[in-house]
Amino acid sequence: MQNSVQNDMRANPSQRTLRSSAPVFVVGCPRSGTTYLYHVLLSAGDFAIYRAESQVFHLLEPRFGDLGVPANRRKLLAAWFKSRLFTATGLQRESLESRIVAECRNGGDFLRIVMEETAQHQGMKRWAECTPDHILYLPRIKHTIPNALVIHIIRDGRDVALSMERQGWPKQLPWDHTRRRMAGGLYWRWMVQAGRRDGVQLGSDYLEVRYEDLVSKPREVFAGLSTFVDQELDYDVIQRAGIGSVSRPNSSFRDENTGESFNPVGRWKKLYSPAEAAMFQRLVGKTLLDLGYESSVDAERETLDLKLSLLRAQYKAFFAGKFHLKTKTPLGRYLVTRDLSRM
Repeated sequence: MQNSVQNDMRANPSQRTLRSSAPVFVVGCPRSGTTYLYHVLLSAGDFAIYRAESQVFHLLEPRFGDLGVPANRRKLLAAWFKSRLFTATGLQRESLESRIVAECRNGGDFLRIVMEETAQHQGMKRWAECTPDHILYLPRIKHTIPNALVIHIIRDGRDVALSMERQGWPKQLPWDHTRRRMAGGLYWRWMVQAGRRDGVQLGSDYLEVRYEDLVSKPREVFAGLSTFVDQELDYDVIQRAGIGSVSRPNSSFRDENTGESFNPVGRWKKLYSPAEAAMFQRLVGKTLLDLGYESSVDAERETLDLKLSLLRAQYKAFFAGKFHLKTKTPLGRYLVTRDLSRM
């Protein structure tokens, strides 16, 4: 993927200039290290500092509908200006509101206007965005923000599911009596597969990064990311700036030692029982293997008994069905229940 990026820029010098100022989206299944990677970009310099998830495609568009309709824009602004999503920009309402009213026709326009104004206010030349769930909206992002670059961070699903479980999600089906981490694993599988499927369509504007590599060999990973975003991500500069989780781990396991011995990789090996590990691998083992993570031979064939096979199918239908209703039907605005004023 990185060679493809380099070849594209050699063939078209103007592409290099455009790429060096292009917005960067950091996406992935929640609890995969998206916030950490986003803070790495912010710590590198030249990116506008925005310490919030914009939630534009995941929440705002489904909630307020077609932003080409003036009444919908007014409703969006009335709610958004009362939320931390606005105060995190550090902007004044008046100038921002007038530009959104005049130019905004969709969620991509809204995000671009807000972040361009934020970058200009801070004297920065570009911006980045990090809402993990935007991994499900890559076609929409690329359609409305054509020069967007997407970094998909992927982490071992067993560690992701443990972190999700600590935070009490995802919501389990009423009849599912397994540990919540199993539902978390299926959610991870669904999101990662969706992101990889849509990411292929973005060509050289899409890059996958393994969380484990980011933690264990950051200089090497930063070098690859530097080529992708066409900006030097200097390890020492990033460590000195230390924005957010670069210096303070954003971990669900706050009871662990956060000093030099802190290690968020392979936590599942200590916290899963052998039976739980086997069940998890029977549910999502092929995806683990496809991504290069260790798994059992049985998991490679995903040999499932009827009960686990049915559970996997039910969760896939549940996740996909809810997403369809939210994004493709008028029910979307009723399914989005989060109160912006509390964000």
